[in-house]
Amino acid sequence: MVPMMNNLSDNQLLELSIALAQGVSSEQRFDDLLTAIRKAITCDAIALLAFKGDYLQPLALQGLSKETIGRRFQISEHPRFQAICTSAKSVRFPVDSNLPDPYDALLTATDGDLPVHACMGIPLYFSSKLIGVLTLDSLTPGVFDSLSERTLSLIASMASVSLHTALTVDVLEVNVSHSKEVMRALSEPSASGSFLEIVGISPSIEKLKNEIALVAPSHYSVLIEGESGTGKELVAHSVHQQSNRAEQALIYVNCAALPENLVESELFGHIKGAFTGADSKRAGKFLIADGGTIFLDEIGELPLAAQSKLLRALQSGEIQPVGQDEIVKVDVRVVAATNRNLKDEVDSGRFRADLYHRLNVYPLKVPALRDREGDVALLAGFFIERVKRKLGVNQLKMSADLVNKLNQYAWPGNVRELEHLLNRAALKACSKAPMQDRHKQIVTIKTLDIDELNTETPLTAQRPNQEISVEREYSELITQQSITQEQPINLRSAMDDYQRALVKQALILHKGNWSQAAKHLSVDRANLIRLAKRLDIRVEKIIH
Repeated sequence: MVPMMNNLSDNQLLELSIALAQGVSSEQRFDDLLTAIRKAITCDAIALLAFKGDYLQPLALQGLSKETIGRRFQISEHPRFQAICTSAKSVRFPVDSNLPDPYDALLTATDGDLPVHACMGIPLYFSSKLIGVLTLDSLTPGVFDSLSERTLSLIASMASVSLHTALTVDVLEVNVSHSKEVMRALSEPSASGSFLEIVGISPSIEKLKNEIALVAPSHYSVLIEGESGTGKELVAHSVHQQSNRAEQALIYVNCAALPENLVESELFGHIKGAFTGADSKRAGKFLIADGGTIFLDEIGELPLAAQSKLLRALQSGEIQPVGQDEIVKVDVRVVAATNRNLKDEVDSGRFRADLYHRLNVYPLKVPALRDREGDVALLAGFFIERVKRKLGVNQLKMSADLVNKLNQYAWPGNVRELEHLLNRAALKACSKAPMQDRHKQIVTIKTLDIDELNTETPLTAQRPNQEISVEREYSELITQQSITQEQPINLRSAMDDYQRALVKQALILHKGNWSQAAKHLSVDRANLIRLAKRLDIRVEKIIH
């Protein structure tokens, strides 16, 4: 004899409603929902699945194996799910139904194939839109037959409201979390870009401005190339500000500053326990930048292992946090920058060719300051006006001979070098004026205030891009190795030895001064320090 179940009493329905409402606000809201329903309807297995268009995604389950939660049930492949999703009310399948059960061998109450059992599905609608499905299974055939449609309709209505509220809360929590991550990312200091206006009237700068205006409204990836200190980050900001993503965030990532073992986590995020030290879930920079722009500075420093993951993000808009099986879709525009010649990096095997071509959809070349005729004086005026406000002086100007000297200098450190030099010079000039009179006086920066300007490097002197370079100057330090079949050469090791010798010689020549050594080698100071750290070069100061 098949045991029959009476319809739920008003008290039971009231208790179920209260339980569902309480479960929504907890972290276990979906599991609490199932527990509440299970108290009202006896069953061996129950599952809540979210409707995702062409498939159902399990959100919570009881009485089914844990691996079920990781499955994605394609509705077209499961006739029972098709019947539930296309029905306006609950569906109770006959005991002798020949439709395959999607939970076959997944119920914990039985091993192997499912025996004859009771199976019921309840579609969950909100505002006439299917949002999920409840499934109930019992090893006692016919156990659901006595439930009235009114009872099941009330359960479906309450569960639908609870599910919708829970999903809404989840969305709100994700949005709040995303906003916090965006604010945290935006508050992180960037390497450059201290001003957000491209100052200059030279033909090369006008050409750059026109190209930015052309590419910015598109969805193309942009590769910004140029020497250190030319203002590549400023160009990235300009591209973002002129795009249709301007109201969203521009997330800055310094690829050279990322520890190699954490690059993937920083870019794509990780789940709790993904690796030692991953104490909590963390969103990666790509997820934080969703809807906006991500600026990958010094992209040439990115390890090859991470380049393949970045390529996938560019090709399909998909990322995969470390330790997570599920793929996450993101809508991010990528703007990258490098002071390296990436084409040469590709030829030498240090950069992926497919990633290079994916990034290089629209290249922007930022000119060196020495190639910006007439812009030095404009930039100097811009920087001096800003430092004037910081120092609180009435007026700050440059002497005529200083302007002429600045125009004749080659500026190996480009705009950044000019800015820092003028900041220091202004401070020195102002220190000579009485503090109480600064707001009344006109302070003039003179040539004597620019004591670190190397007058031996005029504009007409050798430039970094010419054939005669620092590398050739110290080439005698490197032992020439002939390539033979008997003695293969480790190219990476040989390059490291070569760079190590050059850096050491430059540091010795400039008595351990990192800034002067970096200028001599035509590299950014921060990049030189990172390179020296990788090459295990240290400067020790001895006090006599």
